[in-house]
Amino acid sequence: MFTKQTLLAFVGALALAAAKTTTEVNPTQAEIDADRLTARPYSPVSNVRGLVFDRFVNIWLENTDYETAAADANLAKLAKEGILLTNYFAVTHPSEPNYCASAGGDTFGMDSDDFLQIPANVSTIADLFDTRHIAWGEYQEDMPYAGYQGMRYPLSGANQYVRKHNPLVLYDSVTNDAVRPRQIKNFTTFYDDLEHHRLPQHMFITPNMTNDAHDTNIGVAGNWVESFLPPLLKNEYFSKNSLVLLTFDESGNYTHPNRVFSVLVGGAVPQHLKGTTDDTFYTHYSIIASLSANWGLPSLGRWDCGANLLDIVAERTGYVNWEVDLSSAYLNQTYPGPLSDSHYSAKWPVPLTDGECSAGNGIAKVVKKTYHGLHATRDYTSPVPYDEASGNNLGIKYSRTLKHGKKQSGITGNQ
Repeated sequence: MFTKQTLLAFVGALALAAAKTTTEVNPTQAEIDADRLTARPYSPVSNVRGLVFDRFVNIWLENTDYETAAADANLAKLAKEGILLTNYFAVTHPSEPNYCASAGGDTFGMDSDDFLQIPANVSTIADLFDTRHIAWGEYQEDMPYAGYQGMRYPLSGANQYVRKHNPLVLYDSVTNDAVRPRQIKNFTTFYDDLEHHRLPQHMFITPNMTNDAHDTNIGVAGNWVESFLPPLLKNEYFSKNSLVLLTFDESGNYTHPNRVFSVLVGGAVPQHLKGTTDDTFYTHYSIIASLSANWGLPSLGRWDCGANLLDIVAERTGYVNWEVDLSSAYLNQTYPGPLSDSHYSAKWPVPLTDGECSAGNGIAKVVKKTYHGLHATRDYTSPVPYDEASGNNLGIKYSRTLKHGKKQSGITGNQ
């Protein structure tokens, strides 16, 4: 029987090589030590002004229900310094597909934490940033060297760094590039970049498996947040006109709504909004859309296209967010796809190549070129991701009233 690594995946008329396994899954310690001697972090900088923020910092913790996180004293203290997002949802379970979604606008059916690679013609936020030369970087605690692609580190004993919590390393369009892997770095480089004013305008920060609560508990994660983030918020270089999102990859309960504790802090948060709450419906896809709207970037044409924008961004752009009826919203499952273990499908989803998206800047040219003439697999203009064939997230109602008084409404699966 063929495995996902040996099958060819098809997107309409396009034949794509399926996710493949490489020798980098389980390198030896000797190989790691040798690579560490030659690996050189790359820390590009840029200064592209945004509508609301000039720097965005995405910090993810692990596997915790909203109520549990909100009860932690350190996280509650942090919420008083910013905007608490009370209806921010992860998009599925387990961890890895959520990280995948944050970079590529889809899970591609991923429903495991396996070693997976996404074909090079699938675009990511890195492609969006490159359209305006916006410097980006990831910082992964305990990663042995910049661009490391192994499954974990150290190779034995307790987990610290894990590949499944590293969004862009999942994409061949990043790892096949000569430079991009060097922008995926560890915390040693983070503090070096901070000291020498080499931080990028977009950062994704992942603490290790101890500090993110995955292998410990919310108390440990809260203590890490208290030691890591407040000093940075007092650092003018880091915090000036920066928006920091502290959130979780997913809830800890697979049978309840996948709502996660999320808070916006940083110098870009207006003083009058500190200590407030925002009950708008958001997902991980909302962050891609908000980055695009803030910096005038195009959309990936996937679930970022219809996603609600962070309210402070929507207000500046004039976009009206959807109000979503959350009474039946769970977002706990992934639909069939080429990266699925339990519901495998060889067909890679086709994104939108034209039309309006919430960010207001059209679809990325690279996406239009790659998928020219193909019909989008799903209705990516919906603010809620869903799949008709599998019944995933069907029947969720959403509506809005535009500024000229016109009312709009929809139901997932009923477009």
